[in-house]
Amino acid sequence: MTNYKKILIIRLSSLGDVLLTTPVISALHQKYPDSQIDFLVKPQFVDAVKTNPILNHIHEFDKSKNYDVLIKSLQKNKYDLVIDLQNNFRSRKICSKLSAKVYRFKKPTLKKFLFVNFKWNLYKKVKSIPQMYFESIPELEFTFQKPSLFVPEEVISSIKPGKYIGFAPGSKHFTKMWPIEYFNELGKLVSAKGYTILLFGGSDDKEICHNLKQEIPGAIDLSTENDLIQIARDMKECKLIVCNDSGLMHTAVSVHVPVIAIFGSTVKEFGFAPYSENSLVIENDELKCRPCSHIGKDKCPKSHFKCMLELTPELVYNKIEKFISL
Repeated sequence: MTNYKKILIIRLSSLGDVLLTTPVISALHQKYPDSQIDFLVKPQFVDAVKTNPILNHIHEFDKSKNYDVLIKSLQKNKYDLVIDLQNNFRSRKICSKLSAKVYRFKKPTLKKFLFVNFKWNLYKKVKSIPQMYFESIPELEFTFQKPSLFVPEEVISSIKPGKYIGFAPGSKHFTKMWPIEYFNELGKLVSAKGYTILLFGGSDDKEICHNLKQEIPGAIDLSTENDLIQIARDMKECKLIVCNDSGLMHTAVSVHVPVIAIFGSTVKEFGFAPYSENSLVIENDELKCRPCSHIGKDKCPKSHFKCMLELTPELVYNKIEKFISL
């Protein structure tokens, strides 16, 4: 068996993708317990891995800083193995500067293209992104492990213990966002059962969370300036998180909270469904126009937005009742 002294994992972005590397990190540590495992990531996503006790060092890929300084720092470590889970131009360029064996994430680019543009579904079965990561590393045998975001004990919850259900209503793209008025109606239905709604989001979601707080009785706005660790700590107080296909969906899964995810323009075949047995995806799977994108769009290409509008608050509420017995 090859014994690697130093291993570098590269996953530059985005939040969900970085969180989904944690099963691989754990498996590598189990396989090579004496190896040094480091990670390369963009600064805005460093919180997803910085508290992981397995990782020895986090390198930050900051485009505003000197690229050569980063390369020299990586070269100085003399890595035996580099696992490129990003596999784009930048990560390949970095790998070319290092004298190490390289394994690369095998992206299903053609399958995604054909599914989005021609609706040819060549996915024989739904594979999770972590499973695809594992398949890129011959030495590892795939085993199911939940993603983990490590919250230090000294991080205190922003709220007192209570009956909470969390909403994460934001997303980068419009077609991945369940309508805010639907979250509002759902919040009122859930509140009537004696639950307090906690609203989670980053800096881009503050307005949405603020508006929902004004409408949902007793709701608490916990949107932050992208303090992922605090968000994760507060999510742990919830009985359930209701969210879109987003980074905060993966955050909730990574602190092992039950999740109901509402999918619009994207589909489970792309591998980004919540990676947990204690989760549920609600989607309009009878629409022939889905998926219209693998990352989301700024508007519905068909101008009807049925993928989200037909998933009514009452439908989602009924799913919640069956899922966690309100």
